[in-house]
Amino acid sequence: MALCIPAGYRPSLVPETMEQAIKEIKDVFQGHLARELRLRRVTAPLFVLSGTGINDDLNGTERPVSFSVKGMGGRRAEVVHSLAKWKRMKLGAYRIAPGYGLYTDMNAIRADEELDNLHSLYVDQWDWERTIAAEDRNLAFLRGIVEKIYGVLRQTEAAVYAKYPHITPVLPERIEFVHAEDLLRVYPDLTPRQREDEAARRYGAVFVIGIGGALSDGSRHDGRAPDYDDWSTETDPGHCGLNGDIILWNPVLEHAFELSSMGIRVDAEALVRQLAICGCPGRAELDFHRSLLEGRIPLSVGGGIGQSRLCMFLLRCAHIGEVQASLWPEEMTARCAEHGIYLK
Repeated sequence: MALCIPAGYRPSLVPETMEQAIKEIKDVFQGHLARELRLRRVTAPLFVLSGTGINDDLNGTERPVSFSVKGMGGRRAEVVHSLAKWKRMKLGAYRIAPGYGLYTDMNAIRADEELDNLHSLYVDQWDWERTIAAEDRNLAFLRGIVEKIYGVLRQTEAAVYAKYPHITPVLPERIEFVHAEDLLRVYPDLTPRQREDEAARRYGAVFVIGIGGALSDGSRHDGRAPDYDDWSTETDPGHCGLNGDIILWNPVLEHAFELSSMGIRVDAEALVRQLAICGCPGRAELDFHRSLLEGRIPLSVGGGIGQSRLCMFLLRCAHIGEVQASLWPEEMTARCAEHGIYLK
C-alpha cells in the first residue's frame, strides 16, 4: 500500500488529547481482553539469542536486528519480530492449564518493513497465548476466540464514543468468517490485498481463514512461517488452515485494515508437515522445535493485536505515525504535514 492522503482529512483530536485517548484505549482494551480470554500479564523480552528458533520468522525473509553480547562471549542476540514461539514456551514453563493464558506488551523493530500509512519500523502489539486441549484444535473453537476478541473491539469502540462522542462507532455487530480459498474463487482476477478490500468493504469486519498455505491456484494469500500457526491442517474438502487475520474496513483510508494475525498453533504433526512444505526440515533440531516435538510445550492458540493500529483505527487517524513515535522518510513527513497529518 503506497502512502494514502485522504481528501479533506482532519485529525479527530488535538495532540494533547490524542495522547490521553491513546492511553485510555490501551487500558480499556487490555483489561477487557484479559477478562474475556482469561489471560494474565507477563513481562516480555526485547531480544532473544540467535540460533534457538525462538524468534518469529514472519514471512521467512525479514532480517532481524542483531548484535553481539560482550558479556556472553560474543554470542549473537536479535531483537524479536514477535513472540509467537516465546509465549508458547512460557505457557509450559508456568504450567498454565487449558482455558487460561497470558498476554504481554511486545515491542519490536522490523528493519525491512515497507513504510506507509500502516507499516512502521517500530511494532507494538499485545501478544497473547492460551493453552488448549487437543479437542480444541478445530475451526469452531477458533471462531469462538475470534468472536470474543471482536466483542472486546466493540466494547472499546463504545468507550471511545462515550468519551469523545464526535467519533461515532462504525464496527458492525458481527464479524464475518471467510476462507482465503473462497475469496480466490469469488475474486479470481484480484490480488489478495484487493480481495481483502472487497471483503472488508462488504462486511465491515471479516476474519480471513487459511493464511500461509497454498491455494487452489498454487498461490498463497499471504506468507506465514511454518512453525507457529497451523495453516496446513485440512478442515473440510478444499479448505486448509486453523489460522487467519482480523480485517476491518477503515473508513478514513477506505481500505482493508489488518488488526490481528492469530491462530491455533502447530502440533507435532503439523510442524513436521509444514517444515517439509517450506523446505526447512532441519529446523526440527532447534531448541523450540525439539521441545514441541517431544511434547514439552503445550497445545495453544494465540496471536498479536496491534496497539498503535487499534488506536489509529478507533481515533480515525490517517497514518500510524499520528499515534506512535518512529522514523519516517523526510518526504513522507513533509507530504503528510502539507495535508494536516503530523507524524511523531
